Amino acid sequence: MNLIELSSNLLLIAFILYALSMIVFFVSITGRRFGQRDPEAHMKKFGKIGYIFALIGVIFHAVFIGLRWYIGGHIPTSNMFEFMQFLAFAITLAFLVIFPLYSIPLIGAFVMPFVVLILAYASVFSREITPLVPALQSYWLQIHVTTAALGEGAFAIGFAAGLMYLLRTVNLKENSKSARWLEFVMWGILCLVSFVVLTFGFKAANYEAVFKAKVDIMGTPTDTTISYDLPAIAGPQNGTLLTQGKMQPVFETPSFMKGQNAAHKLNTVIWSMLGGTILYVLLRLALRKRLALPLSRWVQDLDAPLVDEISYRAIAIGFPIFTLGALIFAMIWAAEAWGHFWSWDPKEVWALVTWLFYSAYLHLRLSRGWVGQKSAWMAVIGFIIVMFNLVFVNMVIAGLHSYA
Repeated sequence: MNLIELSSNLLLIAFILYALSMIVFFVSITGRRFGQRDPEAHMKKFGKIGYIFALIGVIFHAVFIGLRWYIGGHIPTSNMFEFMQFLAFAITLAFLVIFPLYSIPLIGAFVMPFVVLILAYASVFSREITPLVPALQSYWLQIHVTTAALGEGAFAIGFAAGLMYLLRTVNLKENSKSARWLEFVMWGILCLVSFVVLTFGFKAANYEAVFKAKVDIMGTPTDTTISYDLPAIAGPQNGTLLTQGKMQPVFETPSFMKGQNAAHKLNTVIWSMLGGTILYVLLRLALRKRLALPLSRWVQDLDAPLVDEISYRAIAIGFPIFTLGALIFAMIWAAEAWGHFWSWDPKEVWALVTWLFYSAYLHLRLSRGWVGQKSAWMAVIGFIIVMFNLVFVNMVIAGLHSYA
């Protein structure tokens, strides 16, 4: 077995352990639900087991990161696969730090499924170890990206606790604005699930459609081939389908979207949203109720103010780390790599938007007394902005960070 195979196996073991942790945390919360003789003891026992699985999983994950770093010669955070797997690692680390402070198994039941989903999402991207482009050949890569990811990992815990608070306090049987927005969050999660399922499904079917097109690469029109792993809804500009028997594009990718993979990325986003919408409709028809309603039944015994505190504490921990990684270290590296601190690149802009939003969250909570539902909604919306930056901006909008 070579080192690359070994590293892949280590990540697979970590994924399995995270999945087991998720299952055990779900088992832990069934005690009160199904009338265990001592539900508190049941929750405590299985909560500890779930925590241990997550802890062992993060150890295997850390070894994977170290081994891949050794193989590639740089920290594995330079492309979508590497960064998203590192984000899953960061979320788990944040969970392992925060969980012992409160010992509420429901936190694990909400956080660990998200870790599993993020790691599955990472796995659909290419795992190939490639040399770094010149702009990334710097020690600032590990400093900037790792601290930004660790801050976002803490924000994910704030998101999970904020979502738990809303499920606990919002009356989902009424047709209120809050209830409708919670359903939007459920739809967004299903879009991510849909992307993972569709990609793995079409890969299992060995689907591939190849197009020939002239693509604007660094300002130069270049003839190239583009490979699609999902049927082409959005095709490349003036592209010609080379693979017989595959679906013709419904429309061409808009001309303002630049880069060799712009059309492929837009097609992926469209499939994710389409699949998520279909999945949402099917689940609504099957359940005949809002999707958030079954989840809300699991959190009714929670102490709402305590969950609100967990969300705030996680964000308060993550904010200075994110500030260092996503803004200060990023600007220093930008000055070193490109000769200027700021360039209004889409990735930079959305990192600033994220920072400003969480700054507003902390200001409104500490100075204006925004607690409870207002604070929880900001925790949820803040992480939606983070995911928008990681998924939509990376996948659709071209910029100086498009090499990632």
